[in-house]
Amino acid sequence: MGSYLPSTAGQKRQMLEAVGVSQIEALYDNVPASIRLDGLDLAPGLSEMEVSAQMCALADKNHVFHTIFRGAGAYDHYIPAIVERVCNKEEFLTAYTPYQAEISQGILQSIFEYQTMICELTGMDASNASVYDGASAAAEAVAMCRDRKRNRALVSAAAHPAVIQTIQTYCAGADAEVALIPTKDGRTDLDALRAMLCDTDACVYLQQPNFYGNLEDAEATGAAAHEAGAKFILGIHPIAAAILKSPRECGADIAVGEGQPLGMPLAFGGPYLGFMACTQALFRKLPGRIVGETVDAADERCFVLTLQAREQHIRREKASSNICSNQALCAMRAAVYLAAMGSQGLQKAAQLSYAKAHYLAEELEKIGFPRRYPGAFFQEFVTETPLPAEQILAKLEAHDILGGYPVEGGILWCTTEKNTKAQIDALVGLLKEVCA
Repeated sequence: MGSYLPSTAGQKRQMLEAVGVSQIEALYDNVPASIRLDGLDLAPGLSEMEVSAQMCALADKNHVFHTIFRGAGAYDHYIPAIVERVCNKEEFLTAYTPYQAEISQGILQSIFEYQTMICELTGMDASNASVYDGASAAAEAVAMCRDRKRNRALVSAAAHPAVIQTIQTYCAGADAEVALIPTKDGRTDLDALRAMLCDTDACVYLQQPNFYGNLEDAEATGAAAHEAGAKFILGIHPIAAAILKSPRECGADIAVGEGQPLGMPLAFGGPYLGFMACTQALFRKLPGRIVGETVDAADERCFVLTLQAREQHIRREKASSNICSNQALCAMRAAVYLAAMGSQGLQKAAQLSYAKAHYLAEELEKIGFPRRYPGAFFQEFVTETPLPAEQILAKLEAHDILGGYPVEGGILWCTTEKNTKAQIDALVGLLKEVCA
């Protein structure tokens, strides 16, 4: 892209000096060397057809697992065929930005329906049109809560590591403080939280279920935050939300989460979908696009972008967010998925995920994989391992099974409604062989 950027060589040097590096490649030092690609080893003078054939051969090296027992933020839920059928219509694949409501009623209505469903799922009063992913949704929610007197965010150490890192990155750029709430037995330590809270805290962020799959005491966490005058942000799994208490019932001021389980395949690409919803009191601080319903000159129902004359558009120096776009196609998929599943279908998917995870946990304990943390969990749980996790997972991969995610002290397992009893029994049988 270097030759397409308008910056001169001198301007590039100035920018690199300002951020304290000598060359552009240094900006990618945090990307592990094992996944960085300096270039493709292609012979010179190849035709387009020859290059295409080589690229296809490289793609064929990818291993697409047919059995998956891994979650850790991205989940292999079943996607009804109607989601692909509707969302692949060419009128929904446009990249057009819907600022001109007169010619954008279709996309605006799809976003409005998405917002409505997110409000129904979370119990909140208002939703935006989505943001880039669940991690940025959490970070944007923290920014909503900060003011001149309250500039510290308390974040559960049991939240997803990527969410924690994203919140820390956003706050670093805003000169805001982030403090991690310690964990105890795989859950947020409420006593530690109460001891930490003070009058400079803007918010408390909790994930439900947390990264280890455990269910947290969200109501008690919210009550503690409010008692100290802080806002309560609850990050949720949208499928689990069908059978757990809603964020509103738990006292949340803002509900956020990763929308990938709502109709997006694991390899859909890009940053997935971040959903955000809040109470009416915070409505005007909600970042990004918001679609509203109104009537036109003929008194007919129509849709427009609303609350758009805000800081991120016209007074950027005072902005609390720079997000002015949304994941329209991903939000469309989520809306079609939720409409196709309905409340009963969503509850069924959650109940099956829950039941199969508990069956797997019971079977694993019988063969020497006890759960690391006690208490209630949804569809994920951590077990200890009699052998190194890498050795166990390699054995499973050889049998076309993507095992759990290796974490400190064990493996984080996950099931969804797609995992059959036969698959679970096969997994347990293989593990029994490995550890014999």
